[in-house]
Amino acid sequence: MNRENNKKAYLYLFPAMAIFLIFTFYPFVETLIRSLYSTDNMGANKNFVGFKNYSTLFHSPAFYNSIVVTLMYVVIVVIIGVILGFLTAMLCQKNFPGIKLFSAAYALPMVIASSGMALVFKVMLNPSIGIVNIILNSKANWLVDPKLALLSVGILTGWLNSGMNFLYFSAGLAGIDDSLYESAKIDGAGGFNEFIYITLPSLGPIIFFVVVTNIINAFQSFAQIKLLTAGGPGDATNVIVHDIYKNAFMNYRYDMASAESIILFIIIMILTLIIFKRNGAANDRS
Repeated sequence: MNRENNKKAYLYLFPAMAIFLIFTFYPFVETLIRSLYSTDNMGANKNFVGFKNYSTLFHSPAFYNSIVVTLMYVVIVVIIGVILGFLTAMLCQKNFPGIKLFSAAYALPMVIASSGMALVFKVMLNPSIGIVNIILNSKANWLVDPKLALLSVGILTGWLNSGMNFLYFSAGLAGIDDSLYESAKIDGAGGFNEFIYITLPSLGPIIFFVVVTNIINAFQSFAQIKLLTAGGPGDATNVIVHDIYKNAFMNYRYDMASAESIILFIIIMILTLIIFKRNGAANDRS
């Protein structure tokens, strides 16, 4: 009987595993193999070069710049996305007229295509007719100034991520037992103490999950950067994913692009493992 159940379980899992192997595992293996070869303009493997592509990248100032830009971009995106999603979720915990309308508005970024919103954002940030400069009464070149371009794209991406973060935090806040707040009020705790000692600890797992997923999503951002700045001005917004795109589809260096892809995978994996380890250590201390 157990053997029959196991067969049925594997049968149900087979379609998902097949999709995973075809569209995730197989391309990853092919990318890994291609990173060890030199390629022609069509991406075909020509000569085995071992780790030469990786060595070339590690001696390239442009590659190091893309890593630094990516890390700065990830920090901006995660801070904006997590804080905005958390604050909007907190606001919607109170019942007032129009709460459903506000909840729908705060969750809206989740359903907007990043490419479509990037085009809208490009008009809003236009130095001549953009509404942002009109409201701020400024003449800033948000997407042309190297000091502002990365911040502008990062804020847009953080806002796009805030919709899903809003849903996660809303679900977490709704799951907190009201009796905890009632007991705190009886003990004379104020709103700030309730937030510090009840709300934040109760949301710990949700915050951890949101931060990890936002970091991974930020590392993989591409559409908004391509449409808004194309990695410019100069290399001010040339994150590693955009650099992979340039190497593969503009410079026809598929071997270098493959090596960069593997390095990006390793960076994300290491950061994720560090975050999980630190979270596990913090849970052990508590």
